[in-house]
Amino acid sequence: MLVLSGLLVVVLGFAFRLNPLLVVTCAGIVTGLAGGLGIFRTLTTLGHAFTESRYVAIVWLVLPVIGLLERAGLKERARDVVMRMQGATTGRVLLAYLALRQITAALGLVSLGGHPQMVRPLIAPMAEGAAERDVADLDEPTRQHIRAHAAAVDNIGVFFGEDIFIAIGSILLIKGVLEQAGVRVLPTELALWAVPTAIAAFVVHGTRLLLLDRRMKSRGSDA
Repeated sequence: MLVLSGLLVVVLGFAFRLNPLLVVTCAGIVTGLAGGLGIFRTLTTLGHAFTESRYVAIVWLVLPVIGLLERAGLKERARDVVMRMQGATTGRVLLAYLALRQITAALGLVSLGGHPQMVRPLIAPMAEGAAERDVADLDEPTRQHIRAHAAAVDNIGVFFGEDIFIAIGSILLIKGVLEQAGVRVLPTELALWAVPTAIAAFVVHGTRLLLLDRRMKSRGSDA
């Protein structure tokens, strides 16, 4: 049970709102020490996993590119494009991204979107630009509310879409847990039963986005 002490570190770290990278690193060290690996072998294992992960290099390449694009006015251009599109509203923009995120996640392309590389520089400014056409003067709470919806769309789309792809980690985890309980199930069967859940999630959150549109339009008419 001492090996699970790393989970306690994660819970306490997130509860006190500490740096997530620091919390996860400390949890890994605590888990390694509790498992009897020793400090040097634990650090070696962490370093090996860090250098062997192909996504580490991708992060360091993508983030500077996103920073340069934002400095060059990427968010402003995205907002201007949406404001010139007839019929584009906040809810419709987010609904289109929700559909795209779910479909691509169902095909295994979970890294195609994301908060830092897609939501912050593109989706959130586009949703705000559509809202500015209905509401002349958006206050800060409303902007934060729209940004929260943009982040939620990405989370919901990938969360309920990725389970349709049979080679995703969540499907393999579910399969392993069920097999430990004596339930034999194929990954294709799990993916098949994930389809109704994904459709239900799309309908429920799509309704929320359409209601967001109604609130934006009512505020615009009141103004």
